Amino acid sequence: MGSKVNKSYYGYFFIAPFFIGFAVFGLAPILYTLYLSFMKWDGFNDPVYVGIANYTRLLHDSFFYQTIGNSLLIWILSNAPQLILAMLLALVLNEKFIRGKHFFRAVYFFPHIITPVTLGVIFSLMFDWQTGSINKILLSLGIIENPVNWFNSPWWARVITSAVVAWQYFGFNMIIFIAGLQSIPNEVFEAAEVDGATKTQTAIHITLPLLKPVFLFVFITSVIGGLQLFDAPLILGDGPDNTARTMVMYLYETAFKNFDYSYGAAVAYGIFIVVMFFTAITARASKLND
Repeated sequence: MGSKVNKSYYGYFFIAPFFIGFAVFGLAPILYTLYLSFMKWDGFNDPVYVGIANYTRLLHDSFFYQTIGNSLLIWILSNAPQLILAMLLALVLNEKFIRGKHFFRAVYFFPHIITPVTLGVIFSLMFDWQTGSINKILLSLGIIENPVNWFNSPWWARVITSAVVAWQYFGFNMIIFIAGLQSIPNEVFEAAEVDGATKTQTAIHITLPLLKPVFLFVFITSVIGGLQLFDAPLILGDGPDNTARTMVMYLYETAFKNFDYSYGAAVAYGIFIVVMFFTAITARASKLND
């Protein structure tokens, strides 16, 4: 019995709001940013066409290269502990014998629903060198003799920024890993149990290989999101000698604090190329392992 395809055009009216919204609030700003990147505009006078001058300036901008390095360091420092913790918690909270696992999943996911600005404020208060609770705890335990000025150290500034990011996203990644674990058929684990495999052997030789597509998804989304950090690092500050300033912070400062909107547009496209480059490397590396 043949099926009949309904070719009514009324369906387009129902999907039109999304495409109209995307065209107005997504595509139009992208194209306008591209237009601005070839102009010189301070937001007050009329734009003046300058060709590729902004991109030439970007190629010789040492501050932009510094922000690329900072973003990569913060991404590495936040991503490694974040994924390890998320994977371990997912393995534990996916076990049937764990009581209250739904409660713990909600608790660990909770930091993800807090805004990055709020987390930035909390961590900046915790690590304040004069009134912060971290210094007070370390002093009371006798671990340090004098308060540590955490944000005056390049590496501590980066580590604290990474800690904020890791704290915010490890619960989200844990939920993704749990969803991946629950998609693996139980027959696979039952067969491993019949063959006498231990929990550790099952995790290493069965669970982790079958979770490879989930790892790839988490890794690529973390690359895209991790290199666009802005909110929390902005609250925590640039660090000494701008050692904690990220690429998007540089874009914000260039366009909206220095009123150099045209060069900020070129920085935006530079960030886009950097993110796409590292995303392509990640995707390519995953294919090489097939």
